[in-house]
Amino acid sequence: MSGRILVTGGAKGVGAQIVRALAGQGFDVDFTYRSSGDRAQALAAEIAAAYPGVSVTAHALDLADRAALDAFCDGIEKETWFGLVHNAGQPYDALAMMMDQGKAEAIMQVNFWSLTRLAKSVSRGMIRARQGRIAVIGSVAALNGNTGNAAYAASKGALLSYCRTLAVETAKRGVTVNYIAPGFIDTDMMAGYAAYRDRMEAQIPAGRFAKPAEVAGLVAFLMSPPAAYITGAVLPIDGGLTTMMGVHR
Repeated sequence: MSGRILVTGGAKGVGAQIVRALAGQGFDVDFTYRSSGDRAQALAAEIAAAYPGVSVTAHALDLADRAALDAFCDGIEKETWFGLVHNAGQPYDALAMMMDQGKAEAIMQVNFWSLTRLAKSVSRGMIRARQGRIAVIGSVAALNGNTGNAAYAASKGALLSYCRTLAVETAKRGVTVNYIAPGFIDTDMMAGYAAYRDRMEAQIPAGRFAKPAEVAGLVAFLMSPPAAYITGAVLPIDGGLTTMMGVHR
């Protein structure tokens, strides 16, 4: 494989595994990070050693900073991109009636609006080239209601609707747009739920959380030639979580 792919939130967790998987397929990878500078540089060095022919570049970028995001997008718009993977995301748990409006809007900026800005910049070149892949890491929270998830789920639901529309608008130009909906993934983000992990895993048909590499593997497939006819898809990777009725005996 060849081509250049941009990954948001690529320094750690699922993002780092996505960067590794894509580099392993021979793609040049640029990835953004907000505060994990040491991890970002270590990952870039690791991949440079493992895949000498692959270019990996880390970019410090806070997706919540609209001015910084605009400047970054202006800088990449004239470059050639084969793929975009929007992995960066920010959680926010609060009951709908207790939601802080400012925090909710900040979540929407990081999780949703940043993707629309980035996609606008990279998809123009993809359309001209008549090829391109966009994969978005959403959430099962967009598919099923869950107490305390109103703002987060809304941001992931907005991503889903946007991806479906973009898929329709770009399909004839050889660009695919797909939405991945993970359930619970074994990353640092789940550390706050450690006390409830056994109970949570017991309610997942597969009986465990996803491994970051499993999500990364699906992203890598969507960037591969056999996935060229898959667009507008919603792909849960949740161990069967969304197949259940939600009634537990």
